[in-house]
Amino acid sequence: MLYGAMKVSIGGSLKLAFRPWVEGLEHVPAEGPAILASNHLSFSDSFFLPAVLDRKVTFVAKAEYFTTPGIKGRLTAAFFKGVGQLPVDRSGARGAAEAAIRSGVEVLEGGGLFGIYPEGTRSPDGRLYRGKPGGLARIALATGAPVIPVAMIDTEKIQPPGKVVPKLMRPGIRIGKPLDFSRYQGMEGDRFIQRSLTDEVMYEIMKLSGQEYVDMYATAAKRQIAEAAKREAEEEKAAKAAAKEAARHADRPAGKGGPGDTEQGGHAA
Repeated sequence: MLYGAMKVSIGGSLKLAFRPWVEGLEHVPAEGPAILASNHLSFSDSFFLPAVLDRKVTFVAKAEYFTTPGIKGRLTAAFFKGVGQLPVDRSGARGAAEAAIRSGVEVLEGGGLFGIYPEGTRSPDGRLYRGKPGGLARIALATGAPVIPVAMIDTEKIQPPGKVVPKLMRPGIRIGKPLDFSRYQGMEGDRFIQRSLTDEVMYEIMKLSGQEYVDMYATAAKRQIAEAAKREAEEEKAAKAAAKEAARHADRPAGKGGPGDTEQGGHAA
């Protein structure tokens, strides 16, 4: 009941304000389990996709969204529950991954739609990064649910990281044909199968989104970007300090304070 009310209010408002366009809605089954595997460009991805679908889509979200104290915290928790998000404790990477997998299996075994971002985190620069095989592949192989590739278009332009007020523009959503991986049934523990399945899904997402593909994990790319920014800041700080020191020496009066200076008009012996 809460989800229905939230979908009407939030979904309706999003569609009215942003007018998202969508292609391939016919590929989402009217009933039964399915996995929606999407690229991840913005925080708002988890809201725009459910807004254009008739069925409830369940994603996992950080547990902090559900446990923050106070009135604001309770409102935030109610909002995320209302739009179909499940809390997952991400304090430990391995534990978080296992919790997300269990949640996905439960949703699919109940006949629902489960949304997942194979990249594991938002793209730092709008490009498509290598999918992590452990989550998507294990859920798909454990349940036998079809995987539906999804491409979010331009959502990063609406709300870039750190931007509070979104820009009013039309995002797009392309939904591809369901992918059947029943040929791998019973092989969910095979890492090569997990990698193959994930790469196939990422290839379909790339075709739908038109993004440049980067064969590395987005988490590694974020670390590189952060380290480069840190180095740049340190170099800028050092350059400013050097310029300040040079200016200080340039402003010093001639014959004052320097090694070997002699009194004005005097001569060295």
